[in-house]
Amino acid sequence: MRHQLTGNAGLYHVARELSRRGWHVMPTVRNARGADLYAASDDEQLVLPIQSKALSKRAPVPLGGSLDRLCSRWWVVTINANTASPTCYVLTLDEVKAGVHRGENAAGTVSYWLQPKTYALPEYHEAWDRLGSPNDIEPEQVCHVAHPQTE
Repeated sequence: MRHQLTGNAGLYHVARELSRRGWHVMPTVRNARGADLYAASDDEQLVLPIQSKALSKRAPVPLGGSLDRLCSRWWVVTINANTASPTCYVLTLDEVKAGVHRGENAAGTVSYWLQPKTYALPEYHEAWDRLGSPNDIEPEQVCHVAHPQTE
């Protein structure tokens, strides 16, 4: 139960920060594969898929048993999510994959995680500017949403 509250606190903190910067933020269904939220421009032509990972303290970020399941272009790790002063680290998927630590238990089960020394870096600390703004973002950073043609 407490883990779910931590996840929610981090997710909604990220949504608040994105909203303050001009993005329209839409959370997805919890525990769905892929992004936890989408940040969209006013015209919905630019959309950023974002994976949110929230922790109650500075700790490793669990990534599961397969790197193939990691797909969101942007990741935000929030530490101290349950406090009045959460701290966020903004990374790309490539940066997450580059920092992955792999472990295997005695039964041979593989798991992956990010150690704090790979995500809690000055270049990622509260680096919301890395996402750009909804008005001037680079095309390779977004998903272009297709809208049906009207006849």
